[in-house]
Amino acid sequence: MEFFYSVVRFFTAGGVFMLPILAVGAVGTAIAIERYITITRMRVKNRALWAKVEPAITAGDFDMAREITGKDQTALARLLGTGLEVQGVVRRREDVKEAMQESMMEILPQLEKRTHYLATFANLATLLGLLGTVSGLIHSFAAVSGANPAEKANLLSASISEAMNCTAFGLMVAVPTLFVHAFLQTKTSQLVDGLETAAIKFLNALTKRATAKVQATRIEPARAA
Repeated sequence: MEFFYSVVRFFTAGGVFMLPILAVGAVGTAIAIERYITITRMRVKNRALWAKVEPAITAGDFDMAREITGKDQTALARLLGTGLEVQGVVRRREDVKEAMQESMMEILPQLEKRTHYLATFANLATLLGLLGTVSGLIHSFAAVSGANPAEKANLLSASISEAMNCTAFGLMVAVPTLFVHAFLQTKTSQLVDGLETAAIKFLNALTKRATAKVQATRIEPARAA
């Protein structure tokens, strides 16, 4: 209970700028939780889909791969589905690769959505803390200039406390927000790397199948001769 009262005293002593910093921290926390849950779910679903579709792609059974990806709505299903759709029409690696690159450009903003706000909120919390510091110092100088000598020490102490508490709270919000921002960026990069790896494996399987067909066509006339 004493800890709770200490927190309340710390917050109330920080002045009016503590509320905006608290709001920034609350919104940043909500974004961080939502992004972490979303990215984690995407990675789990992508891995589950890849475990189903990889045998079909490796075996060159692209019709089965189309059926599997068509039943899914994950980022990996959309990426592979685009490649498989183009492969069924043109069958050229370069055309399939370009279509998948376009699909990746559409998927990336959804993966990185709202994560960049965390860096902005970290800077905002720091600046609000500094603004609270300046406000507290202004109050301290104004209080000292017009107060009785006996009251100057108390007024100065209260104003400096407001300045320091606001700075400390701003940094308490900014530091973990920056850390979470870097952590989520790493998680997003890993997710993107997984998508790119799957795309490369699909393109390689496409090339192997095309090469096998060419070799088969060359062998048949040779046998006939």
